[in-house]
Amino acid sequence: MVLADLGRKITTALRSLSTATVINEEVLNAMLKEICAALLEADVNIKLVKKLRENVRAVIDFEEMAAGLNKRRMIQSAVFKQLVKLVDPGVKAWQPTKGKCNVIMFVGLQGSGKTTTCTKLAYYYQKKNWKSCLVCADTFRAGAFDQVKQNATKARIPFYGSYTEPDPVVIAQEGVTKFKDEGFEIIIVDTSGRHKQEESLFEEMLQVSNAVTPDNVVFVMDATIGQACESQARAFGEKVDVASVIITKLDGHAKGGGALSAVAATGSPIIFIGTGEHIDDFEPFKVQPFISKLLGMGDIEGLIDKVNELKLEDNEELMKKLRHGQFTLRDMYEQFQNIMKMGPFGQIMSMIPGLGSDFMTKGNEQESMSRLKKLMTIMDSMTDSELDSHEGAKLFTRQAGRMARVARGAGVSVRDVQELITQYTKFAQMVKKMGGIKGLFKGKGGDMAKNVNPTQMAKLNQQMAKMMDPRVLQQMGGMAGLQNMMRQFQSGSGGKMGNMFGGT
Repeated sequence: MVLADLGRKITTALRSLSTATVINEEVLNAMLKEICAALLEADVNIKLVKKLRENVRAVIDFEEMAAGLNKRRMIQSAVFKQLVKLVDPGVKAWQPTKGKCNVIMFVGLQGSGKTTTCTKLAYYYQKKNWKSCLVCADTFRAGAFDQVKQNATKARIPFYGSYTEPDPVVIAQEGVTKFKDEGFEIIIVDTSGRHKQEESLFEEMLQVSNAVTPDNVVFVMDATIGQACESQARAFGEKVDVASVIITKLDGHAKGGGALSAVAATGSPIIFIGTGEHIDDFEPFKVQPFISKLLGMGDIEGLIDKVNELKLEDNEELMKKLRHGQFTLRDMYEQFQNIMKMGPFGQIMSMIPGLGSDFMTKGNEQESMSRLKKLMTIMDSMTDSELDSHEGAKLFTRQAGRMARVARGAGVSVRDVQELITQYTKFAQMVKKMGGIKGLFKGKGGDMAKNVNPTQMAKLNQQMAKMMDPRVLQQMGGMAGLQNMMRQFQSGSGGKMGNMFGGT
């Protein structure tokens, strides 16, 4: 069973508590049976599944429970805690030190996605303003240096390697020394992999490790091999001090339960997971948010991190416009750019409470991104005066020739331009409503829950509902689901809700 199905089955089992008229031993056992069956189907180790069942049973004692206790909530909380334990070794993950040269050495079997992951990690830190680079010390696999060169060039990451030097130890040492001298903060060393664990691989790995003395050794494992990950991680850990694990190929179609649970047994924390082939299909692994997302409960912390990366609060001009309820086509264009910077649609959608990881399939995701790009192409064909006009749709409806000209320039139909203008009008109306709510953008990092009274918030929710695709709204549980999502945003954002809407 793939992870998306696992999350759905566990959620369904937990929801059975809500439909039960009486919560007793029989209901608890039936729910645990469903959850355990789902975990086993997802390739989680049978001993770990048995332990989870025993731990939940140990904390739920119906005879000792006070009559007024919320039994449903206690059981759901116990299951959630045990699911967290399933993938959490309880070891604090290594963190790089800013302003220092941090050497990170990658190890793993060939085919696990090690080289691609090296680039993803370098790119991740580069986006966060760390000076990152790559060293290719893989001389075993033909084309390894070409792959590093291609990936690094595309991501604009400095790299080092050699077509002529056969000794990986020499390359690793030279590359690390070079980048240390140049003051790089994140130096990632990619080492050779093999198709199986063998002495020559471990010997080479040990020599490279001794030569570059890494601050962190990362073991890269392929989620698709399931429980076999555990023996691999142990074997590598016996040769070098594996401090961290990155799991690759953990997209919604991966049967990743075995890999996730196997890692916890090794005592090395998972630091990142790869969820696809794109350079942005990569995210820090935090156990509780991961389990929350798996169960369709969202990841508010991750979403706010993504929004904060955009530094919307620095855009004083946009903030001023929002306060006055102004919103031009250029503003919409810039917001589309921000959405694309945040990363893959599916990843962002799964962070929103109520939208499970399976909400948006790869096909829908690509379709949404294509639509967004198409709208931006149409706006690229507009003049500066059209983009900056406060008249908005009126300018185009008053002079129909403008739509025909923009359509020709963008290579689309006039109807496509009309759809863009309609979408823009909805956005502009929403911004106007928000701008008219007294105190919405009050104070730096203002909390909407404190700034806006319940009546105003209800009106805002209704406006959002009108803007949304009815199918999306239905998927979220109608108006009640949308309001619940807004409440979770407000309570979970730690007072940063203002940043979600660019509040200063």
